[in-house]
Parts: sequence; structure tokens; C-alpha cells
Amino acid sequence: MDISKIVQNQLPESQYINESVDKNQIYLHHTAGNKSATACINGWARNSIRVATAFVIGYDGTIAQAFFSGKWAWHLGAKDTIFKGQGLPYKNLDKYSIGIELTNWAFLDQRDGKYYNYVNGEVPGDEITVLDEPFKRHKIWHKYTDEQIASLKELLIYLGDKYDIDLTYHDDIWDVCPRALKGENGVFTHNSIRKDKSDVYPCPRLIDMLKSL
Repeated sequence: MDISKIVQNQLPESQYINESVDKNQIYLHHTAGNKSATACINGWARNSIRVATAFVIGYDGTIAQAFFSGKWAWHLGAKDTIFKGQGLPYKNLDKYSIGIELTNWAFLDQRDGKYYNYVNGEVPGDEITVLDEPFKRHKIWHKYTDEQIASLKELLIYLGDKYDIDLTYHDDIWDVCPRALKGENGVFTHNSIRKDKSDVYPCPRLIDMLKSL
């Protein structure tokens, strides 16, 4: 990809861990927030905790970078108990992985023919994805835009090549995944290491893109 397309919106060094680490995993997230990639990063800059992802992709496909992808910040929150539940030793996956956020409101409620996010904001009807089967008890989700999915594809190919990360799609990434917890090379979702998370959700257009890599 043309890396000049990536908007640099660097966090202060106090907001991430300025340590260079070899990467072998990528984790996909969504923000449960509004449209702007840069606004998301600016929000992280206003708190005192080092929770962030290296990249955020906005509704319009803008890729914003919060820190160099070889550095790291906390973005997974994987507890020791999840490793123990799989009979595995704890591993700091945050350190060896790259996080990518898609701006998205996540699952939605439908009331009186309208759709609402979890902060009771109305979401337009043309920004809806309805799954054939519920995921984490929800069928109605905020749509990942075509522009986001296209930018994510470019970014995954770029990072896969840069860090020799296997981009092969596996359908076990939508639930707690021993491969992820073991630190195996590949692309995963936040669901892969947290039962209580629902990002990203299995949008058919997103899956088709991942399968095409």
C-alpha cells in the first residue's frame, strides 16, 4: 500500500510502551464509538492509561496511526484466567501483536422501526447489518463501511508483508481461540482471547475480505 495514505496522529510517548518488539499477531477491534479515526486517538491522548491500538480506521476509510507498529500498548486485556481455562501459561499478547480498530457502534437495538446504539443515539437505517444468526446474542449491528473494509485489506497486506504475519483466514477467530492464546502467528479478533468481547463481529463482507487475503 501507499503508506503516505496513513494519517499520522501520534500519541505522546507516555500513552504507549516505547519498546520495539517483533510482531507475529494482528488483532481486529471495533471502537464502539463514532466515525472519526483521529477523534478516537485524540480521546486516548486525554486519559492517563496506556490503552490504544497502533491503527484506527474511520468510516471514510481513513487510516490513522497512533504509534509505530513495532511498539505496543495495552489493547487486549487478556486475564490469566482465560489462559488457565485453556490449560495454557499466560503470555503478554499485547506486546507481540498489532491492534487495528474500526470505528463502529457495535450491536444495535431496534425500537419502533428505528435503530439505536448503546448510548441511545439513533443510527441511520442504511448503516445496518443484519446477521443470519445472532452473534453474542445480537443480530443487528452497525455496518462496517466498504471504505473501512477496503482500507483494512490494504493495511493487513502491508503489515503481513512487513512482519511476516500469516493472513490465512480461520473460522475459529470468532470465539476464544487456543491458537491465539498460544501466541501463534496470524490474524485474530478480540473475541479470540476474551469471552466478554464482541469485536469485531462476523460481518459477511468482512469475512469475504479476510478470505481473499
